[in-house]
Amino acid sequence: MSGASGATATERVRAALARIAQVDRPEVFIDLRPDDDLLADAARVDERVAAGEHLPLAGLVAAVKGNIAVAGLPTTAGCPSFADGPAPADATAVARLRDAGAVVLGTTNLDQFATGLVGTRSPYGAVRHATAPDRISGGSSSGSAVAVALGIADLALGTDTAGSGRVPAALHGLVGVKPTRGLVPVTGVVPACRTLDCVSVFADTVALAERVLGVLAGPDGTDPLARTGAAVAVTTGPGVVGVPDTAALGALAPGWATAFERAATDLRAAGVRTVPVDIDPLLAAARLLYDGAFVAERYAAVGTFVSTHPDAVDPVVGGIIRAAGELPAHRYFTDLETLDELRLAAARRLAGLDAVLLPTTTQHPTLAAVRADPVRVNSDLGRFTNFANLLDLAAVAVPAGEVDGLPFGVQLCGPAFSDARLAGLGRLLTGEPAGDRPVRGTGAATVPLAVVGAHLRGQPLNGELTGRGGTFVGTTTTAPEYRLHALSTTPAKPGLERVEQGGSRIEVEVWALPPAGFAELVAALPHPMAIGPVRLADGATVSGFLCEPLALHDARDITTTGGWRRHLAGLAGADPAGAA
Repeated sequence: MSGASGATATERVRAALARIAQVDRPEVFIDLRPDDDLLADAARVDERVAAGEHLPLAGLVAAVKGNIAVAGLPTTAGCPSFADGPAPADATAVARLRDAGAVVLGTTNLDQFATGLVGTRSPYGAVRHATAPDRISGGSSSGSAVAVALGIADLALGTDTAGSGRVPAALHGLVGVKPTRGLVPVTGVVPACRTLDCVSVFADTVALAERVLGVLAGPDGTDPLARTGAAVAVTTGPGVVGVPDTAALGALAPGWATAFERAATDLRAAGVRTVPVDIDPLLAAARLLYDGAFVAERYAAVGTFVSTHPDAVDPVVGGIIRAAGELPAHRYFTDLETLDELRLAAARRLAGLDAVLLPTTTQHPTLAAVRADPVRVNSDLGRFTNFANLLDLAAVAVPAGEVDGLPFGVQLCGPAFSDARLAGLGRLLTGEPAGDRPVRGTGAATVPLAVVGAHLRGQPLNGELTGRGGTFVGTTTTAPEYRLHALSTTPAKPGLERVEQGGSRIEVEVWALPPAGFAELVAALPHPMAIGPVRLADGATVSGFLCEPLALHDARDITTTGGWRRHLAGLAGADPAGAA
């Protein structure tokens, strides 16, 4: 059901409501919007599409974690008495979903105040796993993950401070994107740790998750911690990924070490070069999040409420937050100094890598196991996730098969603003080709287009794509049979040439255009540019920008840079991360 191709928004909302009744899982949602309101929203989306408006998320329904404001619903953060009436306005992320054509169903259950990785710490009931109800769903974004896993929602918003957007994704075979800190504004989100919180995305494919992130990203003028992203430098080709020795991972559930090794093998088979990496600094940083003074930020967020409403708060959550209020200020600065040292050590270990491959979590416990030892089990689940925001890393969790009939997942962690690169690596792991998912709201299947130069995001001709209804799909590379040349044109642009020998992999973005928009682009294309078949790293062939051979005679060969962004960064004498 999720993402059924061609469905109108109205059809998809009706299907979601029927699915909610069918699965009978009342613990998944805290508040659902009235059916009439949902259908009215869907009708408006369908009208906008019929009028020719391009809506990248039209025909999709979304669920929203209960600590993110949805206008007209209480923002409980998993605590009924915390809400101060219906939210007067949407959180920025929710407003952007609606503007893009998604219909928001309601708010989902969570570990109270987003404190937990288990999904059981809620007065609305423990959120059971979608297909193994004796096991946890993972948290704290438990309801959001289960809503997607059950086929109720096409996509869902969570938050991820310590792993809450990745652990439940891994336990359900979903994609969970924890973007670069600050890439998505947190305006309208009840904070857990204000300086570390991220709005995260759940979806059943990398392509959809990345499309949603493209809708959500960018400062809103309100969140003081929002950041403007810049593409980071990437290696030529599928990339270099650090893979730790399984002995360094510590204890894992039976069969998980073998599954992790299999995922590393799959990356290598896809052309990725893997190298050993020491993850000790990452694990040490992870322990700081709860064992150190950084947990005091949770008290700053909701401590006063917790202290004055002891009967309204989950006992485990209350114990964690109240204890955080007793930490002395000097302890924070001591831990901050330790974190600075670990950040430097981590940067040295990760230098030259596009990402680090890790299991997303350590085990899939039963509900009974969590009841018997709630703190220890929860702590163990965050072994590989707690460090990401402290070290300012981006991360994406992707499914990597099953172990004993239950999903197993891995995550890729990389530098800040490497989100698109991580998504490309995630697609290699899942076998998902770039541009494989049609963009809704166009009335027809879209045309994937490989973009190599002046039409990239942030470049001067990108408006020729967005103005024709183009939607960013993801970043990848060509097959190793192309050369790139800097042309003498205004604006500056490169020429991509396919060669029989001496070729290399060149970084490209894949966009999806409505057929009419694609036709307009081709008709208006000036010489010496041309559109022709371009073969991508995963073997797929899509339409892409090429160059007439005549124009290459006096052009400079820039193949060794690996792509247009790195070429521009070299001209500016800047770090490629700053090349927009």
